[in-house]
Amino acid sequence: MLTDIDFMNIALQEAVVGYKQNEVPIGAVLAQEGQILAQAHNASLASNDPSAHAEMLAIRKACEKTGNYRLTGASLYVTLEPCAMCAGAILQARLKRVIFGARDPKAGAVVSLYSILNDNRLNHQVDVSEGVLQEECGEILSRFFKEKRIRADAADK
Repeated sequence: MLTDIDFMNIALQEAVVGYKQNEVPIGAVLAQEGQILAQAHNASLASNDPSAHAEMLAIRKACEKTGNYRLTGASLYVTLEPCAMCAGAILQARLKRVIFGARDPKAGAVVSLYSILNDNRLNHQVDVSEGVLQEECGEILSRFFKEKRIRADAADK
């Protein structure tokens, strides 16, 4: 049986795929009953689609695979705290649990800026666990943006 760390390692592998494609390196895995339903990485640049976040793509793939827009009982593993758009999709899909690695202080809508998934004014709440492989999840993002700044500085010279 795969653990939270196992699923997050798979999400990190997806982030690496995105990294190699010059996408913001975020990966996601959707699992249910210990089985992977879908996995994805950010693809906004490649698809010219601002909604092509790893979470959104994994949810879309899992819904297509199950033939249902509700993923009741499923867990989403994502390397970075979901944004407001992704948190909304998580609620609409009725996911049971979200497990993320690193917090997103600028756009996080789960614990950092908002608590969308646990707002009792909404008709669904989601169990949240954070900090799984936090250092690894944060490191790939830091490296990506550091390299991006170095390339931008070199282009300015």
